[in-house]
Amino acid sequence: LGRRLLPAPSAHRASRAVRRDFERREPYNYLQVAFFKLKKLDQAVSAAHTFFVANPQHLQMREDIEKYRRMSGVKSDSFRDLEATPHWEAYEAGMQHYNADEYLQAVARLEESLTEALSALEECRALCEGPWEDEDEEEKMQPGLYEAIAAHYIQVLKCRQQCVLEIATKPGRISATEDFIPSHLDLLQFAYSQVGNQTLAAECAASYLLFYPMDEPMLEKMKQYHTELGEEAAVTARQSIQHYMQRSLVEKKLIYYAVEHLGETFNDPDLWTPDELIPENLKEKYREDQEKQKQEILDVEEREKRGPLPFEGIAVTMDSQQMNGTQRVVFDRVLTESECKDLLRLTKAAGEAGDGYRARRSPHTPHERFEGLTVLKAMQLAQNGDVEWRDAKLLLQASEKSRKIIESYFTPGKKLHFSFTHLVCRTAVDGEQEGRMDLSHPVHADNCLLDPEGQECWKEPPAYVYRDYSGILYLNDDFQGGGLFFTEMDTVTVTAEVHPKCGRLVAFSSGKENPHGVWAVSRGRRCAIALWYTHSQEHAEQERVKAQELMDQRAVEQDQPDGDERQGTDGSSRSSSEPPAPNRGTKPADRRQKPGSDRKLHPKVLRVRDEF
Repeated sequence: LGRRLLPAPSAHRASRAVRRDFERREPYNYLQVAFFKLKKLDQAVSAAHTFFVANPQHLQMREDIEKYRRMSGVKSDSFRDLEATPHWEAYEAGMQHYNADEYLQAVARLEESLTEALSALEECRALCEGPWEDEDEEEKMQPGLYEAIAAHYIQVLKCRQQCVLEIATKPGRISATEDFIPSHLDLLQFAYSQVGNQTLAAECAASYLLFYPMDEPMLEKMKQYHTELGEEAAVTARQSIQHYMQRSLVEKKLIYYAVEHLGETFNDPDLWTPDELIPENLKEKYREDQEKQKQEILDVEEREKRGPLPFEGIAVTMDSQQMNGTQRVVFDRVLTESECKDLLRLTKAAGEAGDGYRARRSPHTPHERFEGLTVLKAMQLAQNGDVEWRDAKLLLQASEKSRKIIESYFTPGKKLHFSFTHLVCRTAVDGEQEGRMDLSHPVHADNCLLDPEGQECWKEPPAYVYRDYSGILYLNDDFQGGGLFFTEMDTVTVTAEVHPKCGRLVAFSSGKENPHGVWAVSRGRRCAIALWYTHSQEHAEQERVKAQELMDQRAVEQDQPDGDERQGTDGSSRSSSEPPAPNRGTKPADRRQKPGSDRKLHPKVLRVRDEF
């Protein structure tokens, strides 16, 4: 019966892989190359810009865009988005007018955006019709005809519900703007009141209250509008919004019935869904999630009452309050001058045999050269005799010491694992600093994609979403520029600055609360150890495991346990940068692995792009 009823493939559906490529605008990546080869520059620029809008982290395309901007004969209006959706164009224009207090223009563009968004919603819903698309690759046998029909119908309903996320997702993003439709009504209500059109302001307020009937500020506004318009004035919500709401509620009711009785799952895209529609067992899970969030907030507050640091002589120079932010700190005296010199000696190897850039132009700016060395590469160079073992060992020790300091300060009792360790130098290119306007490293956050216009940070690929804390251990200060700075979400308003010096460690949480960048290095060479940490053991840096193995192997060859080697060849003590030596009967902490991972001691090498 199933075979007989199987429909022919629907004409409007492509495969998921093809649809995913088009969502990512991959064809435009090929088109810009083809147009460039054909010497059709304006079309190449448009294709490149269209791809870049959806892939702002694509470094090669960013470089291509900058080259196009410098080319003569390229028109500025060629930098246009060929896939721009009408409602997003109108929305962003409306928000610009709204933020500039130009409410008359804002009303026109936001109304256009709302109309276009509802139209796009209908188109998306229509495309939900079609043959069954099993989420799993393996075909499941349905228990019966009625169950198969129900499952198919619920799939269509869920697809329709998810359409609001599709229209609310800005091109190039995965995460949607929350409350996209209701927020239009809220903005329009205020804008209409500012231009003196109280009738339409009241209509928008009434429409907004369909979503949030207990919103106190909006209820107060409605009272005000009733007073101004007269109690006899009939104020009703818009017909289009009433229809949208009624239809959505009926669909949600059916879906939640299927969740409760047919074993379906559903991620509700809306924040405004009434509580009475949600089954009790799901409400309980929601309450548990809320409690977990509250506990995390309490944990953060508890961390303010911290104990002593694990090493003597280290000073907290600036804390979060002094740095005008949250989860930020600066430590001094983490390394001695002698240790900084030894690590700087190691950086020379980075320019000659580093991990990919080898003193080439920086990926962030053409005005600087970039050199990098990972812990594993340092150990391999030591094994080959290209650098001294004690210098390579010091890199391991200094980064481990930093990890223990940051863990004890921010997450006492909760293990931090290395995510990536990178010894990095940035060198100003002589003769190319005059009139320079760019940064050594543009403002960014370490575990999410910063969207200054939307005042949001999207925790989605290609960001390293598993990173929890970041650190920079500075090795020198004999250069100009190169300071670290923190900003607001707008990437422009600077809230704090940190000036590099030997032994200074700056640490901060990796999320949207800490956007940061690096001022241009205008003269000399700035070197530091860049450090990223994660609570997730599965994302722990596997290169450190291999590097530690090489270090242990060296200790065995020298017939001397690794923990006993405390003096450098020049006689200078290394104890200030070494964590306490591990017990002879146990493995070092950063060699622990989850069960069954012993076959993964030789994973693919991490690429230097992790530094981005």
